[in-house]
Amino acid sequence: MLVLVINSGSSSLKYQVRETDTEELLTKGIIDRIGDVVPDHAAALEELAGRLREELDGRSIDAVGHRVVHGGERFSEPVLINNEIVRSIERLSPLAPLHNPASAMGIRAVHDKWPKIPQVAVFDTAFHRTLPERAWHYALPNTLYRRYGIRRYGFHGTSYGYVAPTAARFLGIDPARFNAVIAHLGNGASVAAIRNGKSIDTSMGFTPLEGLVMGTRSGDVDPSILIFLARQGYDADTLDDLLNRESGLRALAGESDMRSIETAAEQGDERSRLALDVAAYRLAKYIGAYHVAVGGAQAVVFTAGIGENGWKFRQLVLDQLGPLGIRLDSEANLVTGKQARRISTEDSAIPALVVPTDEEEAIAEATAAVVGNLEQEPVF
Repeated sequence: MLVLVINSGSSSLKYQVRETDTEELLTKGIIDRIGDVVPDHAAALEELAGRLREELDGRSIDAVGHRVVHGGERFSEPVLINNEIVRSIERLSPLAPLHNPASAMGIRAVHDKWPKIPQVAVFDTAFHRTLPERAWHYALPNTLYRRYGIRRYGFHGTSYGYVAPTAARFLGIDPARFNAVIAHLGNGASVAAIRNGKSIDTSMGFTPLEGLVMGTRSGDVDPSILIFLARQGYDADTLDDLLNRESGLRALAGESDMRSIETAAEQGDERSRLALDVAAYRLAKYIGAYHVAVGGAQAVVFTAGIGENGWKFRQLVLDQLGPLGIRLDSEANLVTGKQARRISTEDSAIPALVVPTDEEEAIAEATAAVVGNLEQEPVF
């Protein structure tokens, strides 16, 4: 099956085309400046259609899979899209205002351009629907959960759903019996506790702000700080901008790119060294806690951009995990590549792995599975 995978943003549209039988990536790209150079998502689809005609040599798309960030409590697995599903995605927009509206616009644009092609929504939050209530329920009045859906949802689920079984198979463990702590480290970063192949806890919460120190997001902070700042005159929009766009590595180092921060730290920049120390310490604490949560991890796994390529940051984290019996293999940690690999010594009590993620492949496979089970033509 030829699947077009789309990740719609408010001002960009990233895409890949994959042949699911062979797992071959046929083409990928991005159309950006939507709302500026490109008028809207419909115009972006027109440009995409032109590119695909040239790049696919006349082959037709069989299905379209969309990454949707927030599925709320309703969606626990990929679903065939119809009008009611799109409206549900739009109703969840207050929980992901930067992501869900764009996804809905992308879905509608595809339908307008190719009304007969089935579309599937794959939700970042779905993998974490297995969290037990003790993990997802905040210690807040229950009326806030019932009225507004305030609870831990978790994100990066498509990545975790790909990496967890890949890591298990690499170690020769049945994925359904795999216990691990997995860190998805990019500009947005989170960590998940995996027990028997399922998510039982994760660092991101009601939104992607909670948890680890990220490129521009603060991660965990004392909520009273926000109350204090509100009393000093900060309004909701200013606080939102502060926590999501002006904090994290950017606040600590003056820079949000991990590669630049590592280079500056090597050259003696104290702010950059502090940024690395704070971020690594926060992650090490979570790994220790989640090792307990899963009843003893069979692996600690790093994935995504920083997790796969940031050997210096991995070293900073793993050097703090000696009490868990983890010992870094410095030479193995320097190896790069697209294959799963071990970066701990053979005598480590818990293996540390690098497992490259492939969210697009996961979305393509999920889309093919949903569409392959259709008994009749979908009705949008």
